[in-house]
Amino acid sequence: MENTRAVAVILGVGPMNGLGAALCRRMGQEGLHVIAAGRTADALDGVVSALASEGIAASAFVADATKEADVVALFEYSQAVGPLSIAIYNAGNNRPGKIVDMEAEYFEATWRVGCFGGFLFGRQAVKTFGAEGGTLIFTGASASLRGRAQFGAFNSAKGALRNLAQAMAKEYAGDGIHVGHIVIDGPINGDKITEGFPEYAERLGEGGMINLEQIAESYAFLYRQPRTAWTFELDLRTSQERW
Repeated sequence: MENTRAVAVILGVGPMNGLGAALCRRMGQEGLHVIAAGRTADALDGVVSALASEGIAASAFVADATKEADVVALFEYSQAVGPLSIAIYNAGNNRPGKIVDMEAEYFEATWRVGCFGGFLFGRQAVKTFGAEGGTLIFTGASASLRGRAQFGAFNSAKGALRNLAQAMAKEYAGDGIHVGHIVIDGPINGDKITEGFPEYAERLGEGGMINLEQIAESYAFLYRQPRTAWTFELDLRTSQERW
């Protein structure tokens, strides 16, 4: 019998206490079969196992966002699981660096994850959605909207990704494909900050970091919107964030 359970593909999933995993859980709560994709098999397996313990149907797929063959294979796999309903591009690589000190390979690598991977992912998602359309969301950052000293490579990649998302939103709305972009303006209260920069996290406190579950809820909000009232972009920040 053909599997008719709708599918969510999320690329850029890491450890359990990160945004990718939170998005997997939230999309699973929508009744979707979640395909958690990323570069690290152990992390993906941990997320899938945790979701399974909560009664969420999920599977892992190892893929590098910057490799065309990997992204194509990811969506081919999704078709075998069920009809694609939502695809989320959550890959990123925010690293500082001064332009004058930057090797060309560094800049290119940042662009490949931040923008080129988004192109590969978005193109395959559009090809995979059925006649009824679907939802495609790209994760953005403060850098999507403004340049910042010592983050020139990341700013360039995220700004380009936002323009790509906006172009796709206009290009495929008529096909029933809702393309959205979510700007996450500020530090996220997850392992990347709390374990990687504990003193910084302590200084910010709970109120100074954006809540993972509340971010994921914003993606679900876009996913549930009817075609007569689509939002392209949301920007999220705490009440303490300067902007």
